[in-house]
Amino acid sequence: MRRYGKHTDEDDIRTRPGRRNTRPRTNIRPKHEDAAEGMVLTVDRGRLTCLVEDRAIIAMKARELGRKAAVVGDRVALVGDLSGKKDTLARIVRIEERSSVLRRTADDDDPFERVVVANADQLAIVTALADPEPRPRLIDRCLVAAFDGGLEPLLVLTKSDLAPPDKLLELYGDLDIPYVVTSREELENGDAAGRVREHLADRVTAFVGHSGVGKTTLVNALVPEERRRLTGHVNAVTGRGRHTTTSALALPLLGADGWVIDTPGVRSFGLAHVDPSRVIHAFPDLEAGTESCPRACSHDEPDCALDAWVAEGHADADRLYSLRRLLATREPTEGD
Repeated sequence: MRRYGKHTDEDDIRTRPGRRNTRPRTNIRPKHEDAAEGMVLTVDRGRLTCLVEDRAIIAMKARELGRKAAVVGDRVALVGDLSGKKDTLARIVRIEERSSVLRRTADDDDPFERVVVANADQLAIVTALADPEPRPRLIDRCLVAAFDGGLEPLLVLTKSDLAPPDKLLELYGDLDIPYVVTSREELENGDAAGRVREHLADRVTAFVGHSGVGKTTLVNALVPEERRRLTGHVNAVTGRGRHTTTSALALPLLGADGWVIDTPGVRSFGLAHVDPSRVIHAFPDLEAGTESCPRACSHDEPDCALDAWVAEGHADADRLYSLRRLLATREPTEGD
C-alpha cells in the first residue's frame, strides 16, 4: 500500500468517491499567519461573538480545531469577514494558550468537566447574607475551583441590611481573601458598584453566584446598558431582547480598563475534575510542610505531617483547618 508524505503534489492527493464532487483531502493545514486577534465575548449554539479591535464579530469554529472548543475569555485568531456587518461570519482558526481556566462539573460524580471561563484573573463569588441564606460549602467549592484554575478569589457579600457579615467573614479570615460588603440600598443606588469596581480595574473578573443573591443587579450596575454596544450582535444571535445570563457574557468595565464576565446562576458546583493535591498550592505557608507527608496523603489523616508542621510553629492552626475544610468540600452533602 502506498504511503503519502506530508508534502504531496496534485497527483498524490486522494479523493473520496461519491455522487457529488468532493474536495481533495490533505494533511497540510494553513498557518493563518495573517489572522486577526480577538477575544470571545459569548457563545451561543455554535456561534461565537468575538471582539476584534472595537468590533463585535460573529464567528464559528474551524473544523480543523476538532473537538477543541472556545469559551468566553479565550484569545483567538480569526479569518474571513471581520467587518462586523450584519449577516457576516468569520472563522476561528486558532485558540491561544490559556493563562487560567474556571472549570466545573455537574456534580462530584460527573467525569466530564466544563470550562466556564478562560483567561480570567479573578473570581468574584457573590453571596447574600440573608434571603437566601449563605451557603458556605458552595463558597468553599468556588474557592477550590478558583485556586485550582489559577484565579484569585474575591468575596462580594450582599444584603448586609438583613444580616451582619461578621460570622461569615470569620470563616474566611485566615485565607486572607479580599471582600466587599454591600446592602440592598447600595445595590440599587450604585454605591455598591463603585466599591466593587475598585477591585476590578485592569483585571478580567468572572462573577458567580446562585439565584437571588443580587449578582445580575450588580453586574448591570458595573456595566450599564449603553456599554453593551460591543455585544450588540448577541441579541441577533440568540433572538432575545435582553441577555438573561443563560450563558457566560464578557462586558467591558465602565470607568476603568477591565472586563466583567457574567456567568449563569449555579445551584451546585461539582469538583470531580479537581485533584485534591493541587489545593495545597493556595496555602504556601503549609505547602512546605507536606514534604514529610506519606505518599498520596490526603492532608486529613493521622500520619499527615502538617499537624507536626503547625505544632512546631511554622503555620497557624486555623490555616490548616481552612485547608481541610476546603478539601472536604469534595465530599457532597445533602442540600449542597
